[in-house]
Amino acid sequence: YLAKSSRDDIYKQIIADLEEASNLVAWPNESDATRSTERINKAFVKAFRARLCLQAAGYSQYPDGIRRSNDPELSVATLYPIALQECKDVITSNTAQLETSFEKVFRLMCEEDITAGGESLWEIPFAAGRGRVAFTFAVQHRSTDQYTGQPRGGSAGPLPFVFYDFDAKDTRRDVTCVPYEYGSAVSNVAMQELRSVDNWCFGKWRYEWMTRFVTSTNDDGLNKIYLRYAEVILMAAEIENELNGPSAAVPYLKQIRQRAFAQADWPTKVDAYVNALSSKELMFEAIVNEHAFEFCGEMERKSALIRWNLLQSKMEEALMKMNNLRNQTGEYADVPSNLYYRYVADEDGLRTKLDIYGLNRGENSDMSGEYTGFEEWIAPDLIADAKIASLYKNEPDKNQFWPIWQVFIDASNGMLTNDYGY
Repeated sequence: YLAKSSRDDIYKQIIADLEEASNLVAWPNESDATRSTERINKAFVKAFRARLCLQAAGYSQYPDGIRRSNDPELSVATLYPIALQECKDVITSNTAQLETSFEKVFRLMCEEDITAGGESLWEIPFAAGRGRVAFTFAVQHRSTDQYTGQPRGGSAGPLPFVFYDFDAKDTRRDVTCVPYEYGSAVSNVAMQELRSVDNWCFGKWRYEWMTRFVTSTNDDGLNKIYLRYAEVILMAAEIENELNGPSAAVPYLKQIRQRAFAQADWPTKVDAYVNALSSKELMFEAIVNEHAFEFCGEMERKSALIRWNLLQSKMEEALMKMNNLRNQTGEYADVPSNLYYRYVADEDGLRTKLDIYGLNRGENSDMSGEYTGFEEWIAPDLIADAKIASLYKNEPDKNQFWPIWQVFIDASNGMLTNDYGY
């Protein structure tokens, strides 16, 4: 029986193992084995090593509090240059790239296109009857319908203020945050129906984008993208800002925002915005915000907030934002209270979709003459106290990690114990 190993020792071992692994695997499409995003490749290994270097050098909860490691091998001065070189190796290899649009990243994922060389560096692969990615995170379907034989999705979604935190011209917003679900089908055809302001769906995963009709009553088989090339770009921006200042980070942050906005908006939303980030502090804050807009719902945020020592403050900020949105005060004072909606033909003219007025700031006109449906959307009684209180029960910085389960402690011959007050 062994006692717990130090997290620092584990980090050092994995970082060393990944360095060795990077010499043993091929770049994407360099061999038959790396033509699929379901197989490990050099770009993923290097990017994953960069991510772990940042995690190991960052803040986290230790038994004596929130701090960085005391091990000089895990310092910022030691690990950030390693992480930057790994990012640059991936970038200059030209074996991965940002997809041409944000939506395309997730359409390809839902279409189960596993061709290497794009934005997905590696995906956790699931067989058709395993995994609950769409099952949990997709836009909800209340019944079997024209898109799916599995009435699931909608178990998790973004907090309601996230939609309003996006710039209205940011193309990531409507991919990420969806205010509707597919209702009960009639003659096997379901229509989009509004949900409530406190019950949004994630839009990155959609049965309606899949080319395979899911028939399993349990799992759905959709892969989970574990690491995207966009993260390599943002990690490079973060590290350059820390080591070499904001001007060194500018080209990387601009790449991410150029993909997020239409080219006509680049002068204001990309160039002016990024060029104004004249200090290390302003650039870091912008990168933290960009990370949220880019990776919302992809289960990347918590670990990043922990290493930035922002978990507690961002959770407290979320509580404040939920209250401000509910009361339409502060940064949400100009968010419309009411929605108007109607059904229109979709882009290919073969189906109908919801057309909604009132989601964007400034859409405050009475549109009852043009729209057939009306919904009171935001009011103090439409976001319950219990919903806001459910964001966290205990102090986040004192509960960053799961406890060791009692069954393992009982079987450890007295060698394992819990820290952190568990």
